[in-house]
Amino acid sequence: MIILALNCGSSSVKYNLFDWTHKRALAKGGVERVVVGGSFIVHNVPEREDLRLDQECPDHESAIDLIIRTLTEGPSAVIDNIDAISAVGHRVVHGGEKFTCSVRIDQEVLEAIREVQNLAPLHNPANIAGIEAVQAALPKVPNVAIFDTAFHQTMPRHAYLYALPYEWYERYRVRRYGFHGTSHLYVSKRAAALLGKHARDCNLITMHIGNGVSHCAIRNGISIDTSMGLTPLEGAVMGTRCGDIDPAIPHFMMKMENLSPDDMDSLLNKKSGVLGITGRYTDRRDVILAAESGDARCQLCLEIESYRLRKYIGAYQAAVGQLDAVVFTAGVGERSSLIRHMALQNLEHIGIHLDDRRNCDLESGREALISSDASPIKVFVIPTDEELVFIEDVAAILDGSYAHHMEFAYSFASPDYMPH
Repeated sequence: MIILALNCGSSSVKYNLFDWTHKRALAKGGVERVVVGGSFIVHNVPEREDLRLDQECPDHESAIDLIIRTLTEGPSAVIDNIDAISAVGHRVVHGGEKFTCSVRIDQEVLEAIREVQNLAPLHNPANIAGIEAVQAALPKVPNVAIFDTAFHQTMPRHAYLYALPYEWYERYRVRRYGFHGTSHLYVSKRAAALLGKHARDCNLITMHIGNGVSHCAIRNGISIDTSMGLTPLEGAVMGTRCGDIDPAIPHFMMKMENLSPDDMDSLLNKKSGVLGITGRYTDRRDVILAAESGDARCQLCLEIESYRLRKYIGAYQAAVGQLDAVVFTAGVGERSSLIRHMALQNLEHIGIHLDDRRNCDLESGREALISSDASPIKVFVIPTDEELVFIEDVAAILDGSYAHHMEFAYSFASPDYMPH
């Protein structure tokens, strides 16, 4: 069984082709600058040199056509023809309240995804475009939706409702939804395996720190709170998103600068966060290098971000109760020993003792314990693998074995699983 996983963004389409029968990746890559012009594809095949090809893709349909041709034609090919593809899994950012797990896509499901696209206007329309493009190109191939929000649908009402007029929830479903669900699912299962426990016996804080950042409070294996909200704007300091702020600030600044609602939305999502503080950087590696060279605003940015991370650890420990472990994942969480160190400073009083040598000596791409042996609360770095969640969900839905993640036996939840 060969499964194609697609992640369609507003101006990109990322893909991963996986041979489920032999448990190996065949190819991965992405088309960038879809719609906006200057499009190109980068195609990676194990043990081959990466391929880059410039080709205009004015829409998602042409981008997916380019991906299929790259996978099946010429020296870049890894399968003989598109008939080799058994199923396609699609990342869908927002599933609203309807979807609590991955589902096979039919017309009813597609319409339900369309109905909540106002909750994710930058993401769901692109996800829908990708689904429709695959349906047109591969009409006989089953499609499966994997939702960013599904993992968090176990949150209790007191965690997901805002202190706003209740009618807003009743009429418009204004509430906390959370995102990065497949990442939080994957690393929480891996953390349980590393602890030698079943997920239902684990209380965790998982910290997905990349350009987008979200944290999750996990009690007995399920999400009970998460830092992103109705949209991915709420929560921690991110690459270009502000995270938690006084909600009166936008109105104040709109009056002061004569900004429109769309102007303010763009500023909060695209020109705030790390970029807003430093004035020039979103990549934390650049921020760290500049801070080491004496840039005061970059040093301040590191302090602000790590302070916010530390506050979330404290808040979520109060939420979950007796805590087993804190888990760092995603690009920054996996690679920045400095930000992990700063985030975990002075937490010994709550039971977190970082081992600085383990933290600094961590080999990139490896799972590792970075707390001391004597630390009551363990700290792990676990590289996330959202694509594997996609693939396993699709395969299980096709063979009829799929179930809620607390009942379903993911391969990576096994103590014997060896990450690639």
